[in-house]
Amino acid sequence: MPTKERMDRIKRVLSNRFADIRVVLEEVKNAHNAGAVARTCDAAGVQHLDIISSDNEPFPVNEAVSTRAHKWLEFAKHTSTSDCLLGLKERGFTVFATYLGEGAVPYSRPDYRGPSAFVFGNEADGISEEARDLADVHIRIPMLGMTRSLNLSVSVGIILYEVIRQRTEDEEYEGSPLSADEFERFFSRWLEPEHNKSQRNKKRDKKRGESADSP
Repeated sequence: MPTKERMDRIKRVLSNRFADIRVVLEEVKNAHNAGAVARTCDAAGVQHLDIISSDNEPFPVNEAVSTRAHKWLEFAKHTSTSDCLLGLKERGFTVFATYLGEGAVPYSRPDYRGPSAFVFGNEADGISEEARDLADVHIRIPMLGMTRSLNLSVSVGIILYEVIRQRTEDEEYEGSPLSADEFERFFSRWLEPEHNKSQRNKKRDKKRGESADSP
């Protein structure tokens, strides 16, 4: 069985998850970038990633890059940008899309203390025209150099930590924890691989002991 310290850590991490932040990745195909985004989301307390892929391919996570962070996250897969974003808007989320075009505001300007979904496009093309049209707000990260883009996970991290800054600095912010049902569901799911790992270790140690006792 997992140790008490391990279970306490899982509970502590789940207590710090934001229920009302969604990261939406549209047609992201690069496994290195996808893995880095998963790692960033886990570190920033984001539990839910929405994956838009028209070909319905699995989310291409590079485990070496993600350090297996993806196993702590919840993925919702969509084959349609409109279905994903309209669904989030119907649930009360404000949709923010990263975009360098005219009309985009600096990423630090909007208020992110309410339910917020952030749309990021793929490495080559950025977000689609459909995503731009459906977004409530276009946000941009200032680019002062010759290059016009950042690595995907860097962009995700910059924006998510601005969200955290706004929420933690607001003394009246009441938080957005996971519901009791979600908390218990994720707690049970996270414990399962820990239990399986413990059982594997016990079997391994038993075999080693038997080998040592053999003549």
